[in-house]
Amino acid sequence: MLRSAIPYARPGQVVGLFGGSFDPPHQGHVHVTREAMKAFGLDRVWWLVSPGNPLKERGPAPLARRMQVAKAVMRHPRVEMTDIEALTGTRATADTLAALRRLYPQVQFVWLMGADNLAQFHRWKDWRLIMDTIPVGVVARPGDRISARMSPAARLYAKYRIDGQARHLLGRAEAPAWCFVNVPMVDVSSTDLRNRGIWGDGVLPE
Repeated sequence: MLRSAIPYARPGQVVGLFGGSFDPPHQGHVHVTREAMKAFGLDRVWWLVSPGNPLKERGPAPLARRMQVAKAVMRHPRVEMTDIEALTGTRATADTLAALRRLYPQVQFVWLMGADNLAQFHRWKDWRLIMDTIPVGVVARPGDRISARMSPAARLYAKYRIDGQARHLLGRAEAPAWCFVNVPMVDVSSTDLRNRGIWGDGVLPE
């Protein structure tokens, strides 16, 4: 794999990793990204646009299209889109993170997720390995706060939770460490856009 084909990060930088199918990318993803950058003291954020989600039966739209739209909706000098999972051949998050740590041994990564993902995080492959090896920043989405706070992952790792008032320390924290922040949310989802036919008709979300 060529270094030119993967994102650049300087040694010592804190990079937030926001992974998902992005099927389609939308302003909710943009909002979570911007809020996470502010909340957790991140130097950069990479969107990891996945070839496919192993937890979903139906495959997403073509990767090239999702990458194109992601670049159109998320415009920020410190945010980069990457299809690095297609380059590394990894699918599960734990495997992708292991590959990234090998490629960037001097970069501090933070895994970013919405509260809806925390609620079912215990279903992910090697989810405890993820919690044990990388700080996790959780951004609340509408209707997901209670289920996320009561999730198996939240309960099992309760003592490693960083208080919201110290959220800016997450980027430099040693894993296991995680932080849950409540922010004003944009109530839009990829599922809703697909159900409304916006994505299927080829219309790019504004």
